[in-house]
Amino acid sequence: MSSPKDSSTDAPASPQDNVKPLNYREQFQGRHVPSQFIDPCAEAAKASLQCMNRNDFDRDKCLEYFQAYRDCKKTWIEQRKDDRRSGRPTT
Repeated sequence: MSSPKDSSTDAPASPQDNVKPLNYREQFQGRHVPSQFIDPCAEAAKASLQCMNRNDFDRDKCLEYFQAYRDCKKTWIEQRKDDRRSGRPTT
């Protein structure tokens, strides 16, 4: 019989660590066709799912992580819009 994994050894990241998205141009670099599946906010999404797992899927305990993910996505989309408006390449 194995014991459940001790989650205290996994230090959770702060929600604010994931508010800023990764540079999407770097994410798409080296690809011939940009993939719709690349997400500069993947770390924020992963952190929110880990929070849900740690707290037995109690959404109220993970609201900060969800907000960090929304902030990250909003920033990423605004960056892409600004780049398109100014004529900078988005890939």
